[in-house]
Amino acid sequence: MTVTSHELHRVTTPVLEIAYHRTGERRRTTDAPVILLHGFPYDVRAYDEVARLVAEVGREVLVPYLRGYGPTRFLDGGTVRSGQQAALARDLVEFMDALGIERAVVAGYDWGGRAACAAAALWPERIDGLVAAGGYTVQDIARAMEPAAPEAERNLWYQYYFHSDRGRQGLEQNREELCGLLWRLWSPSWAAAGKAFAASAPSLHNPDFVEVSIHSYRHRYGLVEGDPRYQELEETLAGRPPIAAPTVVLVGEENGVIPAADQTGTDRFTGPCEVRTLPGVGHNVPQEAPEAFAEAVLSLVG
Repeated sequence: MTVTSHELHRVTTPVLEIAYHRTGERRRTTDAPVILLHGFPYDVRAYDEVARLVAEVGREVLVPYLRGYGPTRFLDGGTVRSGQQAALARDLVEFMDALGIERAVVAGYDWGGRAACAAAALWPERIDGLVAAGGYTVQDIARAMEPAAPEAERNLWYQYYFHSDRGRQGLEQNREELCGLLWRLWSPSWAAAGKAFAASAPSLHNPDFVEVSIHSYRHRYGLVEGDPRYQELEETLAGRPPIAAPTVVLVGEENGVIPAADQTGTDRFTGPCEVRTLPGVGHNVPQEAPEAFAEAVLSLVG
């Protein structure tokens, strides 16, 4: 079949104009599309190969730019530039609503994995399957100030940096140097990280990237208030709700920010759940191991 890639589209939701790439076509109208969600500080380029592989078997693949990335824009200058988990999850469902998608298979890592997990927990009727790189990543904000092991704390230095005005200015002034460093630290064995980062770096110059990012890393520690429109959703997520959708958890053994042992949380997946460990793979799972990521998605599409 012919697969069209890198088509850029835009759709309007109540809060955003979301830019997204569409690859492939559905063979049957009853087939659920696949939605792939990137993380911080990455962009849609992480899924170029995954999207091609999934589309080749007759699935429509949609890859949106998250709020604060690439061409995606807020509709109202007065909207809180929130990066909280409930906002990311709501963006996903509103993206589906705007495109008339009732159900989808969703997959993600980092922020995108959190959005996918939270959406699957909050709106189980909308999610046919879930690929969660890193496992169950709904944040436990009430316990966020409890210290972790020193090795884990060291890996989170950038989050603590963003808690200060110095860190905010550092991200603003040195966004490519800082984010490129995070790419290398988080995927220590990925030789192509430098070239891949150069292709994604333009997306970090979205006018809201810094504000959304800083809010995310402060909100998850309870240091700032969230957008009131998402408060009810946050209260539900505070209970760490289970996920019933069939799930594949992908664990990158060389993840430089989250140790492999901390990437599952399988007790929160109450439906069928398979854990697949990926040796030699770091944090950016879809771009480092596209075949494995695509296989996980295809195992859920039926």
